[in-house]
Amino acid sequence: MQNRDDNPPLPQGFQLDGYRIGRQISQGGFSIVYLADDSEGKPVAIKEYLPIGLARRATDGQAVTVDAEHQASFNTGMKWFFEEGRILAGIDHPNVVHVKNFFRANGTAYLVMRYERGSTLKEHVRHLTENGTPVGEEFLRNVFARLLSGLREVHMHKLLHLDIKPANIYVRSDGHPVLLDFGATRQGLGPGAGTNAVFTPGFAAPEQQGSGEPLGPWTDIYSVGASLYDCLAGSAPQPADLRLIKDELEPAQRRWGKRYSLQLLELIDWCLKLPVAQRPQSVFALQKVLSGEQLDLVDPSWFERPPEKGQ
Repeated sequence: MQNRDDNPPLPQGFQLDGYRIGRQISQGGFSIVYLADDSEGKPVAIKEYLPIGLARRATDGQAVTVDAEHQASFNTGMKWFFEEGRILAGIDHPNVVHVKNFFRANGTAYLVMRYERGSTLKEHVRHLTENGTPVGEEFLRNVFARLLSGLREVHMHKLLHLDIKPANIYVRSDGHPVLLDFGATRQGLGPGAGTNAVFTPGFAAPEQQGSGEPLGPWTDIYSVGASLYDCLAGSAPQPADLRLIKDELEPAQRRWGKRYSLQLLELIDWCLKLPVAQRPQSVFALQKVLSGEQLDLVDPSWFERPPEKGQ
């Protein structure tokens, strides 16, 4: 069985299509992210498609090799990896990661992204809690208001992120968030959108896990609510598929009613409703709430409201 030892990073100083590899920033199950310099010496982040279990680094320390039985799966994943690059290259928003270039080399694919200094929201919250400091409401409102601005831009392109979670929200050193990792992104909304994307239990909506309801902006909105819940609790909420069997998730209003505003807690509980028609139907609705306006102000023109089950 393959593991991360089979997928060491590219060596420091390696020249990759005009970029000079510096150090490894992170490694996940599907990719390695590097800090690199472009031809002008400016820092960039480069994401290399290198899925554990499907591919491994060749003995030359550069190329990627794939066994024949994994080739089809590897190629499918690389197709979606390239699709991620194509999608993000077409979106220019300060709160959405921007892809500057994407290309094939070494038997795999690479995305070149703007390098951001900071840490993930998950890391930021963990640092606060380890020091006994509760996450402030003003901080959460500022981060998520800007994040929603970026997500609204994504939805205006008729795209869904489908994997929003604190680990995919990067907080720059100036406190402004950037939405990362669009590897699960799907194009098209409603019943025709695919449901076979990779998802993260606890943050994924029930319709991502076979509930039979359509995907749409409300799917990402569930994940926004789960991310807020995670910031307060320090762990993800009960997975949606288990909630459908026996809902044991304690409402935010009940759990943190003495620490945070009722408006914020109502927003979290609203986002985490299991039926899609009971959730906010657009990011516009959430932006209204975070800006201090009434909870029920929803712009119906953004996206068609899904029908209640049984209708």
